[in-house]
Amino acid sequence: MPDPRPSLHRLAPEAMTAVLAVEEVVRGELDRRLLELVKLRASIVNGCAFCVDLHLRDLLEHGEDVRRVGAVAAWRESPFFTEAERAALALTDAVTAIGEHGVPDDVWAAAVAAHGERTVAHLVVAIGLINLWNRTAIATHQAPPPLAEAAA
Repeated sequence: MPDPRPSLHRLAPEAMTAVLAVEEVVRGELDRRLLELVKLRASIVNGCAFCVDLHLRDLLEHGEDVRRVGAVAAWRESPFFTEAERAALALTDAVTAIGEHGVPDDVWAAAVAAHGERTVAHLVVAIGLINLWNRTAIATHQAPPPLAEAAA
């Protein structure tokens, strides 16, 4: 793992404070469990080890089942998610891996049907934010904290 680069919080505090403010708005609007599932999924898609570790631990610390947390990596094949969660995870995949055709209409319609337009708006902002966090963590070589040493 490469050495960490300088902290964006130190070098661009105004920008990072603004991002954190938007994060607080989204956190106040969305169900915590759903938000963390979305953050974990985007982090997996983006390959951000720091954020995968962070959101995996957050889910487990708030009582999420370890099998559901692990299944986020293969959510389409897993029976552990509700239709509403599936709609949010599909939206997460589409926004995170957005291509020249954008978010497919069926993905958008399923998300709106499951969550309503206002919640989908906040989900899109949350997905954009976690993609920003993933990119800043990867760009600055942020690594998850080391594993605790096994007891002797």
